[in-house]
Amino acid sequence: MAFAGLLSDADIKAALDSCSAVDSFSYKTFFAKVGLSAKSSDDVKKAFFIIDQDKSGFIEEDELKLFLQNFSAGARALSEKETKAFLAAGDADGDGMIGVDEFASLVKA
Repeated sequence: MAFAGLLSDADIKAALDSCSAVDSFSYKTFFAKVGLSAKSSDDVKKAFFIIDQDKSGFIEEDELKLFLQNFSAGARALSEKETKAFLAAGDADGDGMIGVDEFASLVKA
């Protein structure tokens, strides 16, 4: 598992369970429940690079849609509405992507 050693399996399960229904995803709730918002800056950056599947240095909309699947392969994809809201919340510079610093700000918000 990509987050082994960084996040606990119990926290990941609790976070995924909290947003299992379509349109129930809240990044603030998710980051708190999964334990990421309490992690160090270095750990948050490690999480970013796990989520950045194509290793572009940014998390693009298609990677955000599959965000939950980084935590568990069987997790649902985010809805279009959830994906757009997540991107809007994290994309501080308006380039349509979330960079590592934007991600860190989002996690700590």
